[in-house]
Amino acid sequence: MKIAILGYGNLGKGIECAIKQNSDCELTAVFTRRDPSTVKVMTPGVKVYSVDDILNHKDEIDVLVICGGSATDLPTQTPEYAKYFNVIDSFDTHAKIPEHFANVDDAAAKSQHTALISCGWDPGLFSLNRLYANCVLPEGKDYTFWGKGVSQGHSDAIRRIEGVQDARQYTIPVDEALRKVRACENPELTTREKHTRECFVVAKEGADLARIENEIKTMPNYFADYDTTVHFISQAELDRDHKEIPHGGFVIRTGKTGWDNQYNNVIEYSLKLDSNPAFTSSVLVAYARAVYRMNQKGDYGCKTVFDVPPAMLSQMSGDEIRAHLL
Repeated sequence: MKIAILGYGNLGKGIECAIKQNSDCELTAVFTRRDPSTVKVMTPGVKVYSVDDILNHKDEIDVLVICGGSATDLPTQTPEYAKYFNVIDSFDTHAKIPEHFANVDDAAAKSQHTALISCGWDPGLFSLNRLYANCVLPEGKDYTFWGKGVSQGHSDAIRRIEGVQDARQYTIPVDEALRKVRACENPELTTREKHTRECFVVAKEGADLARIENEIKTMPNYFADYDTTVHFISQAELDRDHKEIPHGGFVIRTGKTGWDNQYNNVIEYSLKLDSNPAFTSSVLVAYARAVYRMNQKGDYGCKTVFDVPPAMLSQMSGDEIRAHLL
């Protein structure tokens, strides 16, 4: 399976590493909006091209993995490239998924390509676990907790504040909220009760630290609804202690079974990741295999993880899956 990468940031580099671990996959090209001569990939013999040249390689690519951002890149890139390639993306703006799906489906169906959107761990693997748990426990309640991990979007929001040189922000589940959920107390939890936020900030020389802290803690849609702690540290400390991008979280559904709903049940799925983009990339490559197989079967249009049979993700045959995993 010949895979190409569009966008060589943290996610694109993760895709390259994941391809190395899958013997039925081959990285054929990397496309970038930067000057290709400035982009160095790790895979010997793989060339980097300008995105302007991508259509010249249309017949060399089985699946194009689009590694842009959800805010401005993917809403235009995925439907555009679905006209010419089988594509997959990690679009994660939950509220806009139906709109994104419709746009990509129109492009892919018309061109007889297969596209898969919103793939990763949330949305993605967490979505599957929410669906499975809802089906198994129709009398129940869903809870999703994220962290402890670095929120790249929130970190970027801090870096945009005047006087901030660099920053990392961690999202942290509240232990007491987790305890109540796991104890089947079915609590009604506010945003503030589910997560806290911890910020590590490098301020520019002479910056007003009190103003920066206040701007962070009162920032609407990011920090105002949370208990937020701000630590001011040096660039050397940030580079030493916070250079990685870990993440993870929990999907939990509590529910009742029995004639009189007398039995409590907890379904919990959790992830603890050293690198968010590296793990997300591994999910994308597995689903790229399914995109390729579905296209070969003539299954065109846009898909989500809900539409993919699990066996299509695996390099193993049906006999092997049944013998070793069932």
